[in-house]
Amino acid sequence: MRRRAVARSAAAALAIGLALLAGLAVFSSRGSASAMATISAHEQTSQQWNQVYLKISIEYEQLVDFLRADSAVGRQPLISSIGSAEPNLRWLTANGSKADAFQARALQNTYGGYSYTLRTLVEADKRGDRAEVLLDAEQAALSASALRKQATVNIARNGLEASGVLRDAQQANHRILVAVEVISAVDVALVVLCTLVLFAYQRGTERQADESQYRASHDSLTGVANRGLLHERVDQALADCAPGDGVALLLLDLNRFKEVNDTLGHHAGDELLKEVAARLTQAARRHDLVARLGGDEFAVLIPGVPDDRTAVEIGDRFHVALCGPMVVEGVMVDVSGSVGISRYPTPSGSAGELLQHADIAMYLAKRGGLGIAFYRPDDDRHTSERLTVVAELREAVERGDLTVHYQPIVRRSTHEVRGVEALVRWPHPSRGLLTPEEFVPIAEENDLIPALTDLVLDRALAQHRAWLDAGLDLPVAVNVGGACFLDAGFPARVRSLLDRHRVEPGRLTAEITESAVLPDAGRASAVLTELRGLGVRLSIDDFGTGFSAMGHLQSMPLDELKIDRSITAQIGATEGGKAVVGALIELGHALRLEVVVEGVEDAATCAVVDSLGADRLQGYAFSRPLPPEELVAWTRPIPAAATP
Repeated sequence: MRRRAVARSAAAALAIGLALLAGLAVFSSRGSASAMATISAHEQTSQQWNQVYLKISIEYEQLVDFLRADSAVGRQPLISSIGSAEPNLRWLTANGSKADAFQARALQNTYGGYSYTLRTLVEADKRGDRAEVLLDAEQAALSASALRKQATVNIARNGLEASGVLRDAQQANHRILVAVEVISAVDVALVVLCTLVLFAYQRGTERQADESQYRASHDSLTGVANRGLLHERVDQALADCAPGDGVALLLLDLNRFKEVNDTLGHHAGDELLKEVAARLTQAARRHDLVARLGGDEFAVLIPGVPDDRTAVEIGDRFHVALCGPMVVEGVMVDVSGSVGISRYPTPSGSAGELLQHADIAMYLAKRGGLGIAFYRPDDDRHTSERLTVVAELREAVERGDLTVHYQPIVRRSTHEVRGVEALVRWPHPSRGLLTPEEFVPIAEENDLIPALTDLVLDRALAQHRAWLDAGLDLPVAVNVGGACFLDAGFPARVRSLLDRHRVEPGRLTAEITESAVLPDAGRASAVLTELRGLGVRLSIDDFGTGFSAMGHLQSMPLDELKIDRSITAQIGATEGGKAVVGALIELGHALRLEVVVEGVEDAATCAVVDSLGADRLQGYAFSRPLPPEELVAWTRPIPAAATP
């Protein structure tokens, strides 16, 4: 009995010692993690300040080259680089510390003046005013020197702050190490006394039982709760909910997760799911429950939510925590998702309704691109309508019930018709004629894009052949869905359609958007190269809206660049709108691409675009998209742009 008591006492003391060690380890880990996070933030901020310094230096060097250059080509680098540090200053304002944000805002004012001086210098050079050029150059040199000094000061300040954090962390770790050594020595002595611990078997059995229970209630991949445990906790939370209080449930679904799996493989998809689970767990409070329901769908159970507004605020916090880039298999992946929110006791009155309503809200957030959505009773009707529309669209595509209208593309200045863009329409039996904006997103969500693209290609090429037979030569441009560029069989289908309708490949232009090739640029490039090999013309559509357009312009085998209508609309809306469009036209020509300007909606815009030197124009100033028979009647030389 005495030995058993000693063994029990020694085991208890050992447990206390181990608990202290574990506590010290956790404390050290958290302290180190916090220090590393702070240091990382300083390093990231320093990188941004370094970028500010570098870009200002480059701008100044290019100013020197500009003054020495004797041709427009030699002056172009300065024009392209003006304002290049502005994104970094905005990042510092939004994401830096209070000191960095204050310094960035102050620097923005000076930098704005510096950029304005450079632009004034460029304009003076165009006018041939050499005196003003030299005066502005002197002012720019002074501004650049001041800006670089300020950037250098902020770089140094962040370095000193990071060094201080690291020094404090090292001192704290040293103290913890001493404590660990002392406790470890005591534990070693206790281990010797516990060689015959009486409860070894019992502890092993209990541990196995706990592990079995954990495996049964948690997701094996991510370690968060599974669907079964979530249902248990939902029931418990609703039962414990006090009057005047509430329980919120968040359902989260990742955007474009299938693309990651298809492109990088399931291992990469698993790594992405682990990261998402970690982000959600980090954002959760101690009494919240994060669960994986299967696939790329997660849930967060949040007790103690007094009203709908609080539920939405919490949902927004989790949405922010979820979104952000991560590197998977060496590829930078933009992690984002849609969040649906429901709340008990209103409008959800039971555990079943809480789950069902959150699922409906999540779909509405995903469908509308809202990021997050809170369930409302009217959403049930919208969900039913959505299922009906999906079924109707699938049937319409399979039966070929869609029609194609054509919008003219005209030559600059003469405004002669040089081709048409094929634009699909859906004659819905009850909702009338629907435009692509109203049903193409549904097609994208339900894997209908390849079939829809094939249908439009078939109709457009058949119409082109009919026009040719009637003596009317109108090359056609067709928007190609992003899913087609991940399909190695797409070029063969295009070749088959060209052969069937006896259309020369050069009379077809495939219009692509930059976002269509981002999920897998390598595979998309192979498909584009094969299409180009057939002789099909390639055009990048909606140019000016992508975040890495220059990189793709240089790497893709393109023939044409189309400036997006949202950019064209700025010509009359902002002072710099005309300059932006002109710069994009010059960029396209520098890359030996034909430039088409979309969204030319009135005579004034038409006149400006004509003067900027675009090759072709498209918009309501000439014609709306028309059925084939109306287009034939319309095609004639246009003396001037007219309001439709």
